[in-house]
Amino acid sequence: MGMTMTQKILAKHAVLDRVEAGQLIEGRLDLVLGNDITAPVAITEFDKAGLTEIFDKDKIAIILDHSTPCKDIQSARLCSQARDFAKRFSITNFYDVGQMGVEHALIPEKGLAAPGEVIIGADSHTCTYGALGAFSTGVGSTDMAAGMATGLSWFKVPSAIKVTLKGELQPYVSGKDVMLHLIGTIGVDGALYKSLEFGGEGVAQLTMDDRFTIANMAIEAGAKNGIFPVDDKTRAYLDGRVTRAWEAVEPDADAVYDREVVIDLSALKPTVALPHLPSNTRTVDEVAGTPIQQVVIGSCTNGRLDDLRRAAEILKGRKVAPGVRCIVFPATQQIMLDAMAEGLINIFIEAGAAVSTPTCGPCLGGHMGVLSDGERAISTTNRNFVGRMGPVSSEIILASPAVAAASAVAGCVANPQSLMG
Repeated sequence: MGMTMTQKILAKHAVLDRVEAGQLIEGRLDLVLGNDITAPVAITEFDKAGLTEIFDKDKIAIILDHSTPCKDIQSARLCSQARDFAKRFSITNFYDVGQMGVEHALIPEKGLAAPGEVIIGADSHTCTYGALGAFSTGVGSTDMAAGMATGLSWFKVPSAIKVTLKGELQPYVSGKDVMLHLIGTIGVDGALYKSLEFGGEGVAQLTMDDRFTIANMAIEAGAKNGIFPVDDKTRAYLDGRVTRAWEAVEPDADAVYDREVVIDLSALKPTVALPHLPSNTRTVDEVAGTPIQQVVIGSCTNGRLDDLRRAAEILKGRKVAPGVRCIVFPATQQIMLDAMAEGLINIFIEAGAAVSTPTCGPCLGGHMGVLSDGERAISTTNRNFVGRMGPVSSEIILASPAVAAASAVAGCVANPQSLMG
């Protein structure tokens, strides 16, 4: 039997000829990641264990992004702990206020993830880097501590679901709609501890930002990771970012999959996920007119430049509806600069939106847009669990940037096509 992309990467990093689903292995790590919430927990465990060395100062990244700039005394203390640790070990890839961005946008942007690599992060959306053909997955802070010390981690080799994409996306349909459709099809536990391996002719139709969005939400289907093959678009993205050697992998022709899901991209419509699960999906037209009080455009899922362009196309020359708050979070400083250069920030502000420094902000109910009792937001983030963005009586509808922007203008859930014709 052949191996999947994920299995090939894990076999190489475990120095084995082959691995099988369910096998326990120990593999070397190319990057260990933490943020301002999870890294301090790992640092505490690191120190409690009496550890005094890290495995490689160039292969650890600490990014202060969740409640940064600090929203309160406790978040300030956590950031201070992370700063002290980064200084103690001269960690190369430490990103603080002014340099930081939302971690899962910043890591690829800085060239810290590449095809064929193994990356762990103390954040569940570390699976984002599968868009580049890497094996990346979230772990607990204790595993992060061990990884920082040893450069190793243990894994149970996942089985896989093959997701075959065909056709071309229609206007105002994007990677977010693809992933919401998939989660709605298989459920939030449909890929539990499996690898979602994307392929097919439709992959070429997706932008890199679409792929980052899709890989980012693999965890919302319960997956261990999501991964895309490397193609010309991947190589173009990596060019000038990654200078070290990397190796792309392809699945064997006889690789074994638990199942195959075929998605016809041309048949997809703008899709949303209603409260309180990412799998509670509907087409926009089925729920158009649902009132909202807040719109969030950003996050590690949809705060990249393509996302901002899609939102700005809808908002240009229009106004955010009365009674609606629209907040835009460019995911990194570079994305902010690029959006400024293209005039996107002007469009947002002229439309009546608030534009923030890069931060995770309200995605996890942290700051910069927490909801009040009974309020409903439409958001380009990745989770709409009970109490995620505010009190348990608040609600989140997940959507693409185009749908979120159209809804901001309409004052209710809206199809972009209804505004753009």
